[in-house]
Parts: sequence; C-alpha cells; structure tokens
Amino acid sequence: MAADEPLVLGIETSCDETGVGIVRGTTLLADAVASSVDTHARFGGVVPEIASRAHLEAMVPTIERALKEAGVAARDLDGIAVTSGPGLAGALLVGVSAAKAYAYALGKPLYGVNHLASHICVDQLEHGPLPEPTMALLVSGGHSSLLLAPDITSDVRPLGATIDDAAGEAFDKIARVLNLGFPGGPVIDRLAKEGDPAAIAFPRGLTGPRDAPYDFSFSGLKTSVARWIEAKRAAGEEVPVRDVAASFQEAVVDVLTRKAVRACKDEGVDHLMIGGGVAANSRLRALAEERCERAGIRLRVPRPKLCTDNGAMVAALGAEMVARNRLPSDLELSADSSLPVTEPHVPGTAHGHGHSHDHDHVHEISKDNLYS
Repeated sequence: MAADEPLVLGIETSCDETGVGIVRGTTLLADAVASSVDTHARFGGVVPEIASRAHLEAMVPTIERALKEAGVAARDLDGIAVTSGPGLAGALLVGVSAAKAYAYALGKPLYGVNHLASHICVDQLEHGPLPEPTMALLVSGGHSSLLLAPDITSDVRPLGATIDDAAGEAFDKIARVLNLGFPGGPVIDRLAKEGDPAAIAFPRGLTGPRDAPYDFSFSGLKTSVARWIEAKRAAGEEVPVRDVAASFQEAVVDVLTRKAVRACKDEGVDHLMIGGGVAANSRLRALAEERCERAGIRLRVPRPKLCTDNGAMVAALGAEMVARNRLPSDLELSADSSLPVTEPHVPGTAHGHGHSHDHDHVHEISKDNLYS
C-alpha cells in the first residue's frame, strides 16, 4: 500500500444495508455496515420507506465508525464515492445526499457510481487489479447479470440478464413457501447441505437451443417448486424440506454457472468473477470452481462479506475513478433508481455544472414518488 494511492470513502445505500467503506488504492482499510434486515424480516421482504429511515439514522454513526476503524481523518480523503443507482429511490437519495454534504463540506471530489460495477470492482480488494477484460456473473436479490468489463470505470457491457425473477429473489420466495423466514438464501444454503440435489427434477430455465444463451429466468422454477410443495401438502404428505432446498438450489446454480462458463468460452476470456449477495452461496462457489477448473478458467470470488452490499465496493470503484482521472460528478448529482450498468459512473462537466448525458439528471421528488 503506497501513501500516494487514492484514499476514498464509499457510501452504499441501494437497499437495506448502510455500508461505508474506506480504501487506499486496492487496500481495504475499513468496512462498516449497519443493516436493517431484522426490521424487514417480519414483513417477508424489504420495505423501502423503512429502509430509507434506517439509512438516515445510521449514516453519520457508520461514517464515523469507518473513519475510526481506518485511522484516518475526513480531511485526508481524496474523494467521496456513493452508489447513485440502481436501487430503491428513497434509500439511494439518503446516501447521495450524505455524500454530497460531505464532499461539499470537505471540498473533496464526488463520484456517483453504479451499484453493479461496484460489485465487480470489490474483487480488487481481495485478489488485486482486475484483468481486462473481466467477465462477471452478478447474482443478488435484485440482479442476475452476465457482464463483460474491458474497463470497469468506463466500459461495462451487458451480455445477459434476468428476464423475470433474480436468483436471490427466487431464494427468498421459496424460503417463504417453506416457512423458513427472510432472507431465504442463507437458510436454504444451510438446509441444502443435508439434502439430495438430485431428489427432485426441477426445471432449468432458458437452457434450450433456441433460448437466449446468456439470459436468466427463475420465475418458472419458482412456480414449479411452489406447486410441487403445494401438491405434497394437499396430499397430506410431509414436505422433504432439505431435499427441496437442495434440488431447488442445484437448479439455480447449475444454470448460473453453465451460462457464465459458456460466456467466457465464447468471448475468449480466461477469468470469471462472481459477485453479489448470492455469490456467498456455498454450492454456487463449489460448482463454479469445478466447472471453471475443467474449462481452464480462473475463478475470482470475493469473501462472502464483500459479496453482499457494502461500502467497500463503492470505495473500491471510487478509488479506481480517482486513479484513472475520471471526471467527478457534479454536486447536482441525484439518485437514479434505474441507472444502467453501461454507465459505471455519472460524470459531471469540467466546469462543475450542466450534464454530460441523458441519465445524469435531477429527479423531481415528491411525497408521492419518493419511495416508489
């Protein structure tokens, strides 16, 4: 770690975690997270307004905790990075507002960055600089995407994405049908280890010869599993929860890894990076390792804590923006709940006013649409 590498603070509030990370170059100095997941558990999913209020309460204490953990003062920072999209509009606005306030008060450059690009860039904190291009499989509660990134700061290309339910969303819904609580991913992963993944032949979505090779669909799988469970219950039979969990999980990770390895081969890329919350799944990691090894592809997966939403990933991408002299965002930066992955960050103009392209715009905010 060199003292002249950029020291950047990152803020992540796209969903229910208030994450604040501090990095110097590609070295992680602090990763502070305040989660409101327990508050949402009784509702069976994330409630946007509750998440936004939790971010408001947690923001300043979490930033102070990160600065203390990193052993740096706010004035020493070289930049402030923040997730400006995609995500829940109200939650994003809390993070963006905080980042703008700190950047303005400290006189530091502001970088509004893309949540998905950040999930790719976080791997630099564990395995060093990303290869160029990087093939990334991102799987979370809101996204299942295959992305090719020749340059993580300026050139991210979507190859495929989910056309309905994301992988993490399917885990949550099946956990709900099985009365396992929320979030569903960790408990299904745990129960699946005691079940038989070949016990039930659940469908593999979009794997036919005429299907889009890199797109994902988990809605049909979710419906199939739910109907299978309902049929068992209707017949008065006991549902083999562990076998259902293992067979469902196998159907998801089989499709994810198969398509990711195919994309690497088709694009001539010998590395695969897996990120996002579902990348913490033990079976996904094991099957990806097995298939990548067979195909001669090097697998890069960050440790589980860096796979879920966190401020370290935002800081990592922010530090890369500073290192590559990317144009900072304007203080007019706003949240964009549908910011496309093709925009790794939202640059301002050299004069600090105006906007460089269509997506960098200030959304009209009212009580009606704040949490839409």
